[in-house]
Amino acid sequence: MLEKDPTGGGATRAGPDAAPDADAGEGGGTGQEQHVSAARYTPAPGERERARRFWASRRLPAALLALVVLGAAGLLLYDVAAVRADRSAMRWRRRLSDELATRPLDDPWIVAGACVAVVLGLWLIILALTPGRRGVLPMRPDPRVRAGLDRSAAALVLRDRAMEVPGVRSARVDAGRRRVRVRAQAHFRELDEVRADLDRALDDGIRQLGLARRPGLRVQVRRPTRR
Repeated sequence: MLEKDPTGGGATRAGPDAAPDADAGEGGGTGQEQHVSAARYTPAPGERERARRFWASRRLPAALLALVVLGAAGLLLYDVAAVRADRSAMRWRRRLSDELATRPLDDPWIVAGACVAVVLGLWLIILALTPGRRGVLPMRPDPRVRAGLDRSAAALVLRDRAMEVPGVRSARVDAGRRRVRVRAQAHFRELDEVRADLDRALDDGIRQLGLARRPGLRVQVRRPTRR
């Protein structure tokens, strides 16, 4: 995804890439009885850059709200014009006026209608204040263009990098905004060796994605289940 920046302003790099710290995860050891080898790291503060997230256009909620408001306003305007022309008001408006004038505030229908209105209002406020597009990862800022990488595309690239590691039989990658989780199966080699190679390959792969905020990495290697 590419988006031109009309202001032409850019952001500077926060610092050089730092080497990740790999902590020993659960299931340590290198014997034949080992079944799981895992490690994780968190990027250093210098590996993050200031980049704005992509905002969703919210076309469907905006269109629905516009249609509802337009229909209600048009119907009410027609009824007011009919009353001004010495005609009787519509039955629904007379009944609505009578119900609002006679029903108490603690009536279940009044409370239910108020709750629905509050929920819809909060939903519209959240849509207006949140950027959305959680599936797009912002890339390093540029003075002329803003770029974003889809999470599924990032996961596919990292999965290909994981499959290139010797000993990896299958790999499943989940690329999130804050962390990349990798679950791999190794059919030969020691699990710690495979996991160490995966750490290096995926760390280099994440760096080459060019993301503004490098996510953390969580790697888990298992033996395939015997049938």
